[in-house]
Order: sequence, then structure tokens, then C-alpha cells
Amino acid sequence: MGHALIKWCDCIDACIARVCRFVIYVTTVLLFLILAANVFLRYVSGSSLRSAGEAPELMFPWMVMAGVVLAAQYGSHIAISWLIDKLTTPVRRIFAIANCLILVIAYGTLAWGTITLMPIVHTEHTHVLGVPSSVTYACMLIAFVMLVTTSITQTIRMLINHTASGIVSGSATGQKPAASH
Repeated sequence: MGHALIKWCDCIDACIARVCRFVIYVTTVLLFLILAANVFLRYVSGSSLRSAGEAPELMFPWMVMAGVVLAAQYGSHIAISWLIDKLTTPVRRIFAIANCLILVIAYGTLAWGTITLMPIVHTEHTHVLGVPSSVTYACMLIAFVMLVTTSITQTIRMLINHTASGIVSGSATGQKPAASH
């Protein structure tokens, strides 16, 4: 049962990691292309893209939130290593589980708050592109849900494996995890 649950957690985390990497790659390329085209137009014709200011503002939060989720999966999001390093393994495990549970509550609360704001910000639109502000809030909501999920999978790993770390294993995401403390 425990092994199957860990495999399920690995699968969930791998899917989250793939989505986040995809978002980071796409937004980085698009940001570069938009900004490069805008600079090129300024130097060649003295004009610029009307949407060159708004498009990066809409994409940058998606890139940042995807990075935050990936950092959380590798235990690099919220780290208090100077304190944790001084504790014994059983106490570290208690702190790590408590940290995950606090994050579930905190990010769950932020997700709920974001959901309640969505109808309000959906009525606001960007000036040039006409995109609702809820697009940016959607990225936050999705990231908060992914962070809650990541905290839950980490807690499950720690409880089943009796370890002080629930960070995603390299095999789960195809990457090497950050060194844990």
C-alpha cells in the first residue's frame, strides 16, 4: 500500500513538474521574442509594439509561479536550513511535516482567497490587449493548488518512508533534486 501511494505521489509530482517546466519554457521564449521584436522595431522604425508592455506583464507571473512550484518540489522554496541542520533526524522530520501542513493551510487559504477575487478581477481588462485581470489571478490559483498538492505528496512521503525529507526524487521528475539538509 505504501509503495503504491509513493508511486502515485511521484506520478502527480512528475505531472506538476512537466506542466511547470512547459510554462517556464514557453513564457521565457515568448518574452524573449516579444521584447526582441520590440527592440528591433524601435531601432529600425522608431515605433514599438503596442502590446509589448502588456504581454510580458501577463506572462511573467506564470513563469514566476511555475518556478515557485518547482522550487517547492525540490525543497528550495521555504528553507530554514541553519536551524534544521542543528536538529536530530526525528525532530527534523517533525519540523518538515509541520512545515508541509502549515503550507497546505497557507496555500489553501490563498487559493480560496484567489477564488473569491476572480469574479471581481475578471471585470478589469488590460488597456491594449483587453485581457481580463483574472488571467493573472488564474496563474496564482493554479500555482497555489499545485503547492498544496506538492506539500501533501511530500508529507505522504515523509510519513511512509519515515524520513525528514519529502522532496521529489530525481526519478519522479527526471531531474536531480537539490541537496537536502
